[in-house]
Amino acid sequence: MNVPWLPADARPESLPPATEALDEPNGLLAIGGSLAPDWLLHAYRHGIFPWYSQGQPILWWSPDPRCVLQPGQFRVHRSLARSLRHGQHRIAMDTAFAEVVAGCAAPRPGQDGTWITGAMGRAYTELFRLGHAHSIEVWLDERLVGGLYGVRIGGVFFGESMFSRIRDASKFALKALTDWAIAGDIALIDCQIPTEHLQSLGARTIARASYLARVAQLTNSAGAHT
Repeated sequence: MNVPWLPADARPESLPPATEALDEPNGLLAIGGSLAPDWLLHAYRHGIFPWYSQGQPILWWSPDPRCVLQPGQFRVHRSLARSLRHGQHRIAMDTAFAEVVAGCAAPRPGQDGTWITGAMGRAYTELFRLGHAHSIEVWLDERLVGGLYGVRIGGVFFGESMFSRIRDASKFALKALTDWAIAGDIALIDCQIPTEHLQSLGARTIARASYLARVAQLTNSAGAHT
């Protein structure tokens, strides 16, 4: 397995091009480096994201194909529409970022651990402090019952994780994200790796080459902002 090891003091430009990622495991590109803001922002702009477990070094990925959601293609199924109409929840944004990250990192049924390590949580909280990361929160009374977080660069929202503590809470958050995306000129939501859950809501897979071209266009367009 020919994967480069990057020292922690290297520049983010030392990340190889996403096209050099392995076929097996699908998308593994590099090991090491840093979770500093300049590394994360450079990686996202080039179709790369970190994903690793506690006790492992930082692993950088760019799988092929890539799972994406166009905001206008979010599917509201009949049961979800009913829940949206009659639910007692409320939606907020960027009011409890650290709590959303903690909710996403909490153990889930059938999982032994989490890939959202303490270092990952701190890295994205710093991106939030700098204005690059955002959270969507679902509240029931004064209790946080679901949400998601990710990074915005220009016309792309790079989704990282979401969680639910009541039925449909993560769907409520994703619906709110798509509404915000449409209102804020975000044309693409990166979902990274396909799941049946995401695909049932309108996400689809596209070839990595198409994804990279789209991200380059949307993150470097005139007037792009975070």
